[in-house]
Amino acid sequence: MRFAQRNAQVSARITMDVCDDRTRRYTVGTMSALPEILAHNTEFVKNKEYEAFLTSPLPNKRLVIITCMDTRLVELLPKAMGLRNGDVKMIKTAGAIVSHPFGSVMRSVLVAVYQLEADEIAVVGHHGCGMTGLSPGTVLEKARQRGISPDTFQTLMHAGVDLQQWLTGMESPRAGVLASVKMIRDHPLLPQDVAVHGLIMDPETGRLEMLSPGEEGDE
Repeated sequence: MRFAQRNAQVSARITMDVCDDRTRRYTVGTMSALPEILAHNTEFVKNKEYEAFLTSPLPNKRLVIITCMDTRLVELLPKAMGLRNGDVKMIKTAGAIVSHPFGSVMRSVLVAVYQLEADEIAVVGHHGCGMTGLSPGTVLEKARQRGISPDTFQTLMHAGVDLQQWLTGMESPRAGVLASVKMIRDHPLLPQDVAVHGLIMDPETGRLEMLSPGEEGDE
């Protein structure tokens, strides 16, 4: 709703062909990156450029990578690790942090292990991560400035949600990786023969440093 209001005065119509050959119209604000993305997508599908990426849903390297959502790693990390489409299951989250043993990240890891034949996990953080020392107060203040009502914060607090703890960053990228590795290794539903590694990457050069090598049966 806020997105629509923000772009109401600068809306633009774009037309996109869909697979059933019908034409649908989307109204998207010109401030959005979506019109350019959809226009490119139309040409991508039309020219069958997807054929170069066809692969199995199972990871060729039987590896799960948990890494940061940092924009510098979008292309750098796969290239620095020699990964191609279909090689790994990639899970991205702020700071490469596994924050809860029964959250969506850990659920994805277990699905990859039990359903998609992965037998190795690598947590890859990076130097200069924005989650280092993240201040929950700053985040919440920006939320207020963006129109989140004080009543909303009160409701969440009374519901038992500790926003301060939930939004607190990590001490350092190294500490964040090691904490995530420990949470995964200690998970009661993770098989003991699944290796869990911890690595950290230079977001400029792509250089990797091993922080915690995982071995079968590693505690």
